Amino acid sequence: MKLLEGKVALITGAARGIGKAIALKFAQEGADIAFTDLVIDENGKQTEAEIAAFGVKAKGYASNAANFEDTANVVKEIHKEFGHIDILVNNAGITKDGLMMRMSEAQWDAVIAVNLKSAFNYINALTPIMMRQRGGSIINMSSVVGVHGNAGQANYAASKAGLIALAKSIAQELGSRGIRANAIAPGFIETAMTAALPDEVRAEWAKKIPLRRGGSVEDIANVATFLASDMSSYVSGQVIQVDGGMNM
Repeated sequence: MKLLEGKVALITGAARGIGKAIALKFAQEGADIAFTDLVIDENGKQTEAEIAAFGVKAKGYASNAANFEDTANVVKEIHKEFGHIDILVNNAGITKDGLMMRMSEAQWDAVIAVNLKSAFNYINALTPIMMRQRGGSIINMSSVVGVHGNAGQANYAASKAGLIALAKSIAQELGSRGIRANAIAPGFIETAMTAALPDEVRAEWAKKIPLRRGGSVEDIANVATFLASDMSSYVSGQVIQVDGGMNM
């Protein structure tokens, strides 16, 4: 039997990147997938088709994760369509980097809204559903900068640290109902964005990583699959750094 057979996963910001990799891995393990993104364009439709190719139910929903009312509505729609929701992956995120002395209020507010408030929105909407089901797994996509901070990313680091504290708090609140909450903190992951960096920059980063390489989106998806599955049934309130040993 596949690890996620019979489960329904809701993944935010999953039309591309790490979110898409998680959706594909979950589908490979038998989960039906509902995913959201700000818009479901050609790229989103392609993601939907790739997920469905695993023989599972797949549907993308256009939704602004930072909007409380929009989130409540899309969760209702997904629950009606899929019947139950067993896994939530809060993956939606943006960056608007800058030094504190130059950071605008708009830059701060946008990152906190998309990265952190969106997780509150989805957990708030899903709590009654998971409580009635007496079970569920919530996974917040944090970052190593949420654990250790990073100059020039105060807004991003604060939002990612918030996701860790949110997971730990929810684990304590909802554990008696069989609901688990954990966070994943990726390090340097090979994506289209990092591939565009100069070779010397990438080489310098690799020197700081004991495994001497960047991670792949599949590395993140594998850990997410573990946390989503019953293999981690006694794991809750934890943050797992997936960074090749960069920050021990």
